[in-house]
Amino acid sequence: MQNQTSHVEFTIMGFPELPQYQLVLFTLFFTIYILTVLENLLLIATIWLNSRLRTPMYFFLGNLSLLEIFYVSVTMPKLFSILLLGEKAITLGGCLTQLYFFLSLASSECFLLATMAYDRYLAICHPLHYPSLMNHRTCTVLSLSSWLGGFLASFPSVVMISKLQFCSTNTIRHFFCDLSPLLRLSCTETSLIEMLDFIAALSVLMTSLLVTGTSYIFIFCTVARIPSTKGKHKAFSTCVSHLTVVSMFYATTIFMYARPKAIGSFDLNKLVSILYTVVAPFLNPIIYSLRNREVRETISRVLHNTVISLGCFQTED
Repeated sequence: MQNQTSHVEFTIMGFPELPQYQLVLFTLFFTIYILTVLENLLLIATIWLNSRLRTPMYFFLGNLSLLEIFYVSVTMPKLFSILLLGEKAITLGGCLTQLYFFLSLASSECFLLATMAYDRYLAICHPLHYPSLMNHRTCTVLSLSSWLGGFLASFPSVVMISKLQFCSTNTIRHFFCDLSPLLRLSCTETSLIEMLDFIAALSVLMTSLLVTGTSYIFIFCTVARIPSTKGKHKAFSTCVSHLTVVSMFYATTIFMYARPKAIGSFDLNKLVSILYTVVAPFLNPIIYSLRNREVRETISRVLHNTVISLGCFQTED
């Protein structure tokens, strides 16, 4: 018989399938985490230090980098304590808090990526009106709306999950508190919540995908009318990085969340989750930096000046 006392504490299993590689996994994930934070901080500093990069496109990119830092910091610290110290326990409140911030930041990223696509649409399809249409006030409103929209969209789901009774096993077969593993632990009927969560996820994803897709349809049509190949390449070059990030992010999140039923295979859950919680935030600043000459030049100049400053400091000593 099931224990009818609702759990107030859960055990996050992490990666029990690889008991002999816990230290290796910790080293790998910790290295990626530190590099992700440093990469995004460097990108934010680069945008801040170069006056030529203080444009709407880089304003939104700076917001995305800040969001990525928070995003990886929601799940990774707990995973480190699991892998290094074996501390797998987490309270119900802690689990719901992690779930809320994770879902909110993921939703905010959807809206922010859509905003960046809309920005590229205005820049390419309406270049003469772009400065007046995408002014500082508009950028601020769109950015705040992306953040606020993500946190509001995730609130109902977490509230509904907080009312469930978890009175069977308290073992979460994942490396963080995610929707599917939590719903599977409930002894309360969850079909309605699963459907509502599916609708909420689909609403966020479809809204952002609609804006992104429509923007790029108009962009492709505008670029196709440019007579010279060089002009086409120049117009579309600012979109390649964004398209790469969008494809990687939406492919994994749609697979994970835009379905009416929870996944049965948690090994597959973990693999896909690693892609969008660890790999994507690590690759995003690299993708944007490698594809943008001004960003590369500014980063090179900052690193060069830092090395010279350190050299002068050591010489004085």
